[in-house]
Amino acid sequence: MTAKINGGARPARLLDRVREANRLRHGSRSTEKSYIGWIRRFILFHGKRHPAEMGAAEVAQFLSSLAVEGRVAASTQNQALSALLFLYRYVLHQDLPWLEDVVRARPTKHLPVVLTRDEVRAVISKLEGTVRLMATLLYGSGLRLLECARLRVQDVDFAMNQIVVRDGKGAKDRVTVLPAVAKAPLAEHLSKVKRQHDADVALGAGWVELPWALARKFPMPAESGRGSGSSPRRGSTSTRRLASGDVITCMRRWCSARCSKQRAKRTSASGRRRIPSGTRSPRICSRTAATFAPSRSSWATTTSAPR
Repeated sequence: MTAKINGGARPARLLDRVREANRLRHGSRSTEKSYIGWIRRFILFHGKRHPAEMGAAEVAQFLSSLAVEGRVAASTQNQALSALLFLYRYVLHQDLPWLEDVVRARPTKHLPVVLTRDEVRAVISKLEGTVRLMATLLYGSGLRLLECARLRVQDVDFAMNQIVVRDGKGAKDRVTVLPAVAKAPLAEHLSKVKRQHDADVALGAGWVELPWALARKFPMPAESGRGSGSSPRRGSTSTRRLASGDVITCMRRWCSARCSKQRAKRTSASGRRRIPSGTRSPRICSRTAATFAPSRSSWATTTSAPR
């Protein structure tokens, strides 16, 4: 991969090659972001030396610094090692046997924080608006945070009481339950989103961000409401090339931010008995409730909302 500069060509930057290698293998964007961050830290740690000039000693020194000075968790240290393995194997294409001998940190096992149903009610009752609806779906449907933020209108089936998760963790699809307590608020929320989308279309905007090359293959869904996100948050301008060759500028709305949900969750959980409680807690509590109460005769499958 080369970039043209002043009529010439130069090799692409190292981090751009990392992005290209990750997307060539259909890796997730979150993994790409993490790997680039660790590779950048590795280069800065060794005085901006190129990774091709370094070897096992530099990698071991960097990982030791993370464990001894940074006191990072074992999973964090192993993530940094995975990023460096990806760099040398798939970007620099170096067959280095010493990479196999680098010691991985032994991960520690901790018991997850599992809230009782009353505690889940108390936490969700402190939330309001879209964030409360998202927390209800996290607990009732067992969705991950990013899966909930990326949920689209067409993925919700009110007749079958189910939600289709598209391109979840590991690039896998699955079907989960739609909690009865969330049906009415979700239907009202989607009606509000539809009115917002119609207003955007009337103003010449309202384009929907579609994954991969679907925007070129199916141009109409990008303007329809079915493919739009169920929790649109903010707008962003981008260019699009039509089949005629004309280039237009369009406005898109992106999904709800994860950080807003995380901040609201921490704020609502403050002062409760069982803290820490993060955004993974509703999913863990949901799976625990399904294990010990397969009938799921809780508020998540009834029409009574938490007060």
